[in-house]
This record gives sequence, structure tokens and C-alpha cells, in this order.
Amino acid sequence: MAETTTQSYDASTIQVLEGLEAVRRRPGMYVGGTDIKALHHLIYEVVDNSIDEALAGACDRIDIIIHPDSSVTVQDNGRGIPVDIHPQTGRPALEVVMTTLHAGGKFGGGGYKVSGGLHGVGVSAVNALSEWCEVEVRRDGKIYRQRYERGRPVTPVEEVGKAPKGETGTRTTFKFDRTIFKGNIDFKFETLVQRFREMAFVTRGVTIHFRDERTDREMTFYFEGGITSFVRYLNRNRQALHPVVHAEKEIENIYIEFALQYTDAFTESVYAFANTINTIDGGTHLTGMRSAITRTLNDYARKAGLLKDSDPNFTGDDTREGLTAIISIKHPDPQFESQTKVKLMNPEVQTYAAQVVSEALSTFLEEHPSAAKAIIQKCLTSARARAAARKARDLVIRKSALESLTLPGKLADCSERDPEKTELYIVEGESAGGSAKQGRDRHFQAILPLRGKILNTERARLDKILSNKEIKALISALGTGIGEDFNLDNLRYGRVIIMTDADVDGSHIRTLLLTFFFRYMTPLIEEGHLYIAQPPLYRIAYKNQVRYAYTEAERERILKEIGNGAKIHIQRYKGLGEMNPQQLWETTMDPERRTLLQVTIDDAAEADRVFSMLMGSEVPPRRRFIQTHAREVRNLDI
Repeated sequence: MAETTTQSYDASTIQVLEGLEAVRRRPGMYVGGTDIKALHHLIYEVVDNSIDEALAGACDRIDIIIHPDSSVTVQDNGRGIPVDIHPQTGRPALEVVMTTLHAGGKFGGGGYKVSGGLHGVGVSAVNALSEWCEVEVRRDGKIYRQRYERGRPVTPVEEVGKAPKGETGTRTTFKFDRTIFKGNIDFKFETLVQRFREMAFVTRGVTIHFRDERTDREMTFYFEGGITSFVRYLNRNRQALHPVVHAEKEIENIYIEFALQYTDAFTESVYAFANTINTIDGGTHLTGMRSAITRTLNDYARKAGLLKDSDPNFTGDDTREGLTAIISIKHPDPQFESQTKVKLMNPEVQTYAAQVVSEALSTFLEEHPSAAKAIIQKCLTSARARAAARKARDLVIRKSALESLTLPGKLADCSERDPEKTELYIVEGESAGGSAKQGRDRHFQAILPLRGKILNTERARLDKILSNKEIKALISALGTGIGEDFNLDNLRYGRVIIMTDADVDGSHIRTLLLTFFFRYMTPLIEEGHLYIAQPPLYRIAYKNQVRYAYTEAERERILKEIGNGAKIHIQRYKGLGEMNPQQLWETTMDPERRTLLQVTIDDAAEADRVFSMLMGSEVPPRRRFIQTHAREVRNLDI
């Protein structure tokens, strides 16, 4: 009988983590992990505190600076964190706020009426995960400062000077700890710009200035129109059917504001905010708004005789086509699903949001009959198209006795059946498809060749999309269904890899596929299943050696290493079909040597706007974009 040893389990085995050590041991519990998303979350937590000052009416300017060493300064002109002695702890209040979890002015209701920093761990968690942090407070005509290293104070709260008359606020500078945030990650200007733009939209009258000293770029945001401006910004590349509908109201100390507008688009662009935080998974405020829109439009359509007695009511999906809407609520006691605040849970908000939206939309429809008719007509067309799409979708995914789990004939499937171990290459063209089929590892790699360019799904309804042969083959191969029937659990391949030629046509096909996935299979991207293959641009042969270059810079580096003495043969690959199966495997498909780019959505609202601009029907915005960025283009084949 095998000998077993039992470890002792008594009081001495119970570990107590003092101060902020728990944050350093388990950063995922406080900022969502140690990846690039969590890294940006550090800045958001500090800026959220300044936004809370703005919501309290005490601040109208926030400055964010990324310094050359990637340290970050966030400064506001709010009241300044108190520095007097905290009665319970006997320490300065500033030190308590910066070094103690669940300490702040947001719990008793006296310091803040409304706050985004509900859990009270924000700025102290940032301090814990920083190599060093310095806070400077301007308050009562004086300047105070304290420095911390990895969450521990290394100086007392010191008075370091006199503040200019009437000047107050808090200035926090921190440098993230690379022993926690490992790897080659750093702050991204574009990601932060999108977040600060959203914050400025939903916090009317506040100036947010952002400067990146690493690249000498800066942007300032100020929107007097608030979320009405946000809706116009999202729709600037679409044809609007009517003016923006906007309303704001306070019910039981809960402030609710919404703005909506219908356009000629075929998809929905709806975003929800709670205490200025983008609740990306929605919640009760979003549910309330959506149900109110559907109910109000049905009531009006019946009353105006635009829906006949024989017509069924509009469904939620019918009233969402072409809808751009923002709902922003400010709640004194918000309940979020988790510390990262992606979903609002307060049940009363659903009732209040529905009430505000229903009242304002009903009034608008009564006062603007021509706009109302255009909206109802849009919903009617959507309802008819959805009925046609349902029939088309049933043809694509029907699982009858004879055609159970039918897969497209052109699909070269793999033998492995565990989705987590398999990958599907979506390949442009029959010749490339042939090379990929021969070069792949048949055990876990499947190949789906596409003929020509698929339909631009930004400009088509679902019924038309589902009549496209190439898209039907793609949906069948993935196994997830589409639209109402989409189910990520049925995905047949853990990785879906787009592999196109390194030329203009290849880029266009890749963009068309990305548009389709973004509009109709968003969870595929959000859950990290979509990738882009990186085929080489050059094959460099010399003596008995062959090397591949994936960029112009890499080609120059290889040529420099080889030197002028060698006889070199350089081949420029313009298409995947130019590679034989062995070359395609070595360069683009071998998991040991290939490079894959994972497709992510850093900011859904900005992605929405860019796809509308690049793939929509409005030409002028696309022309302006091309003219602005023409000089930045690399490797464009003409």
C-alpha cells in the first residue's frame, strides 16, 4: 500500500496578507490580470477618481501625461485628497486612501453623491502594482506630497510649498511594476484616446487633455453636447433618418440620460454607461432602454395604422436595425457584476430607464410624424428581411436526417475532433487553397478556400448575406450558426485564421472577412478565436541557405548580414499560390515557426465607426481618410 503524507493544517497555515500584498499576489482580482488590458486599467482607475470629482461639480479639467519612461501623471483641479489625520487609523487621510483597500470618500455618501469607483480599491491597487508612485495634493493654500514604492509609503505626508491662490487638486504619478506586468507591453496611445473620448462625451463640460511624450502626440476632448454629440460622432459616416432624440431626468436620486438616432445602416450601435464607466456587457439600464424602444414603436405603429391588424408586433431585433443609441446613468449606489465593472445589476434602473426613454420617444414620434414614419418603415423593412433571412438561415444550418451536420464540399477538414486543438485556415483562391491543403498538418488543420471577394456585409442585410455562396460555406464550416441562432459553444475550430495574399486584393478580402466577423460573429473576436496569418514578403536564397523576410526592414537586415560577396537570389511573394506546399508550411502554417496576429476589439464604439467609414456607403469620409493616411502606406502593390 502506497505511503501517504498529510500536511499539517492548523492556525499556522492560515496566511494573512498585510496591506496591499494581496493585490500584488492576485492582481487579477483587482485589475483583471497582468496583460495589456489590465495595464491600461491602471490609468483608468486613477482617471476615474478625477471624473468622480467632476461628477461632484468640483473639477472641470483633467490632464493625463505619459512620460518617456512610461510613467504616467494624472492631474485634476478638483478638491484634492484630504491630508488631515484620519480619526480611525491615526494616519493622514492621503496615506490611508493610497495604501488601504476599501478606503475612500465614496462609501458614506458624504464625499460623493455619485461615483464610478464603487469598490474603493482603485487608486490603492494602482499604487500596489506600481514600482513607485507619488501623489501631490493642492489644498488649503498648501502643497503636500507623499511617495510610495510597491504600495508602501517611503516618505511621510510632507508640506512642500504654497499653492497659488485658489488652486486645488490632485496630481498622481506612477510607474507600473515590470516584475508584475511582464513581457514587452506598454501603454497604447490609440486605446487611451478612445477611452478618454468616451469619458468626455458622458461627462459634459469637462476638458480632458492627453499628451504622450514618448511620441510627442496629444489630444484634447471637450463636448458641450455630451452623449448627443457622441451619437452624431458615431453616425457621421451614415445617413441619418431624423434628428437625435435626447432626454435626461432624475428619478429617486438616479440620473438617466439617453440619446438615439436611426440611420440607413443595417446593424445596431448601442453603448451603455454607468457613472461614466462603459459597461460593455450592458445591464439593467440597457435592457430598460431596448424594451422601451420596442414597446413605444409598436404602440405608435398600431395607433398610426402603420402596422395592420394582421401584422405581428416588431421584435427587439426589428427595432434595432440601424439604431445608434447611448444610455448613461448616474447612480449613488451602483451594483456591478465585478471589480472591472462590465455589467450593471441594479434592478430598479431597468424600470426608470424604460420610463424616461418611453416618455421622450413617444413625444418625439407624435411631434415629428415624417421622422416617425421613416423609423417605422425601417422597422417594417427589417422585419420582412429578417423573415427572409430566417428562411435562408434555415437552409444554411438545417440539420435534417439526410444532411446532418453537412459541411461544404470545398472544406478540407482535419481528423482531430477536439475544437481546442483544431484550426481552420480561410484561404484566398483555389491555387493557394491547393498548396495549403498539401502543406498542412491534416491532423489538426482544416482548409476552406474562398473564391474571389465575398460580399461587403456592411452594405447588405442578413437575407442577402445568407444567399452568398462563400459566406454560406464559411458559416457551415464554423458550425456556430448566425444571427439569433449564433452559439459559440458549437464552434468547430479553436482558431479561425484568415490567410490572404500580401497584396491589395488580399488586404481587401481580409477586410471584407473582418467586417463580416465584426458585424455578425462578434463573440468569435471577443473570445480570442480569430487570427490573421503572416505570410513572408521575400524568399532570400544564398549558397545552400534560404531565409524568409516578413517585412522590408527584415529583408534589409538579412541582406546586411549576408554581405555583398554572396550570390543572392531574392523572390518577392505576391501571392500564397507562388509558394510550394513545403514553403507555405515552413513560413505560415507551422506552429513552431509561424507568426499569427490575434484580432481584438480594444474599443467597440471606435471599431464600429471605422468599419462604417471604410466599408459603408458614404464616400467623402473614406476619401478624407485615404488622403490623410496615404503617406503612411507600406507595401502597396499597384
